[in-house]
Amino acid sequence: MESFVDLLFNPLSNAIMTILTGITALYWIITFFVGDFFGDGGIESDLEVNGADIDTDVDGGDDSGVEKSFFQKALEFVNIGKVPFMVVYSVFKLVAWTITLTSSVLMGLTAWGWKSMIILIPVFLIAFVITRYATRPLIKVYSAMGYNGEEPHELLGRIARMRSTISGDMIGAAELKIKSDIIRINVQSKTGESLAYDSEVMIKGESADKKFYLVMPEINLSNVV
Repeated sequence: MESFVDLLFNPLSNAIMTILTGITALYWIITFFVGDFFGDGGIESDLEVNGADIDTDVDGGDDSGVEKSFFQKALEFVNIGKVPFMVVYSVFKLVAWTITLTSSVLMGLTAWGWKSMIILIPVFLIAFVITRYATRPLIKVYSAMGYNGEEPHELLGRIARMRSTISGDMIGAAELKIKSDIIRINVQSKTGESLAYDSEVMIKGESADKKFYLVMPEINLSNVV
């Protein structure tokens, strides 16, 4: 038993993957007790980019005829969209963890110390390919459950609540709720006027580079009178 525990945390590459896999396992345990275990699979509704949260499910318009990015193709390769992101991510981690432990025994990586982290590069590449085929059987399962990927959200015209104070050309953050999803977006005042923290704003447009939304104060009885 002691030798097995030692294998889990030695060398450094094993320790990294064991901790990451343990965090994922803890996530599923919590989800099992307080969330929908087989529902959305814990798909994150936002992604941190350059220090701010950008909604990943925002409807960016008509994509017909637009070349997909490498990142989009990579996600499709491992069946994300047909299978929930967290399910695919968990399979990837489990496969990578198994390969890391096996390679450390077969290749004697214990003596490598911190240099053993180098093995994670080919491990991730191999695990990425294996994940594609390991998640294929789940496509039919989720299809039978009625899962068709995350529905895109049209944000223009919706009301959001400021999560920072901005004015002029400053870019801040705002949040809005669509169904049970809390979506966080980058925003800029459309007119340049000051928008206070916790104030309600309406999403009126989107920047040309699609990095943030243009917002204006929400007009209601409380701020008109």
